[in-house]
Amino acid sequence: MLATLILFACATSDPDTSPGDTFAEGSIWDAFSENVTVYADGDDMVLESNGYPDHTTPYWGPDHELYVEPTVTTTERMTPGYIERFVGTYTLTVPANPEKASNSSTTSLGPIGFAVSGSMIYNDREGGNEPIDNAAPGLDYTGAHTGPTSYHYHIETKAWSEDDDALIGVIADGFFLYGRKCQSTGGYPDDLDESAGHTATTQYNADPIYHYHIANEAYLDQYYLLFSGDYQGTPAAIQ
Repeated sequence: MLATLILFACATSDPDTSPGDTFAEGSIWDAFSENVTVYADGDDMVLESNGYPDHTTPYWGPDHELYVEPTVTTTERMTPGYIERFVGTYTLTVPANPEKASNSSTTSLGPIGFAVSGSMIYNDREGGNEPIDNAAPGLDYTGAHTGPTSYHYHIETKAWSEDDDALIGVIADGFFLYGRKCQSTGGYPDDLDESAGHTATTQYNADPIYHYHIANEAYLDQYYLLFSGDYQGTPAAIQ
């Protein structure tokens, strides 16, 4: 995933960098796509996105260059509305160096994080706070669909991560989400908490740091939910 963001080096570096500086090559913020702008604001990092993904999906309109025919779903099962119909921006401000809160807090419907592709991360629930079960057949090959306000992911994002340690994105409490494996051991972590988080090194952090993973537990015997636990930090609103 190519990065063309506008600043900063990494989440554990000097937070006083200001808009206009450039990211160090290989930094965690450099992993976000061109659809996401990231800049430092004092001790915080600000992310702004158009909400669009940078990869193929049948949820692009048939005339779009990134459109592909549905594979794991069908046109009839897909939720209505192509990506191009959803026009808007999303903003998230998180601490450059987040800390765990004294108490965890539950996620809500709607976006709970920014994926590196530019689209939003959702939890394991659908409208009416119902389980994802009934909507799952309409998800594309990378675990996403449209509605009510954007294209967004519920399930393992196979467009760039499948059973590996790839960076998925950042959750609204500032902690990062990775694939099912952890770079620290090369395998599935066995010390995850109730939110599928733990403290370990990553490909972006030489020192151990708290982060989340996609839990390696199949849901409905075939899906891997992106985030089904509680926030372990203090979440900010995605506006």
